Amino acid sequence: MLVDTPAGRLPVSSFATVTEADGPNQIGRENGRRRIVVYANSDGSDMGRIVSDIRQAIASTELPAGSFINLEGQFQAQEQAAGQILGLSLISLGLMFLVLYSRYRSVVLVGIIMANIPLALIGSVVAMWLAGVTMSVATMVGFITLAGIATRNGILKISHYINLCRFEGETFSQAMIVRGSLERLTPVLMTALVAAFALTPLLLASDAPGKEILHPVAVVIFGGLISSTLLDTLLTPLLFWRYGADATDRLLKQTGTEDESKKSVQDAF
Repeated sequence: MLVDTPAGRLPVSSFATVTEADGPNQIGRENGRRRIVVYANSDGSDMGRIVSDIRQAIASTELPAGSFINLEGQFQAQEQAAGQILGLSLISLGLMFLVLYSRYRSVVLVGIIMANIPLALIGSVVAMWLAGVTMSVATMVGFITLAGIATRNGILKISHYINLCRFEGETFSQAMIVRGSLERLTPVLMTALVAAFALTPLLLASDAPGKEILHPVAVVIFGGLISSTLLDTLLTPLLFWRYGADATDRLLKQTGTEDESKKSVQDAF
């Protein structure tokens, strides 16, 4: 075979050696079909977008009869893991609701507490956008961890409001809510600051070996801690003042009746 070069048309044998050998595109046979595997690496951009573009290209391409294309690789395992995590997350939220309802016996109070979860997700999404982090299994794990932290902040406030009315003679009022919020502010800030300091090394060393998975988790939790702490401090007292009066009154009456029943049983013994 002659090849055009600046020195004229030269045969391939004058500057290259052509041999037959097995390469990466070896044609194999599986289940009575010929099969060829094509490997490719991404350029580091969003894997979900790349796979979506490839699937669109495959869908718009007419293949010969009896031919088909399968996409396999690391992204497939990530998609399966993401689906499992999503399902388990929904189950966790349902169980969280049941546990909180068994404690507070009010959908309203449980809703006020769990409202901290979307508040935390606001900061996580903003942090992911600023850091250039894409959605992955690691970020989903961070979201789940953050949901527990945000819910705990709401439990601290709501439980303290109820305890002030039950044990310290407070009535449902703005003064009681302000007092309870100020008394719970220090524990919430301490937890958020300690967690933020612990995550700082992972945030600053995104390219360090071994931290590729931990960095997205740290970004999600760090951003969510900021938004959750700030918004929870402002919105949870307002939501409790606006919607929590009737639910708190019913809960106090129920617990009072139960306490009287337990006291009567103890007196009888």
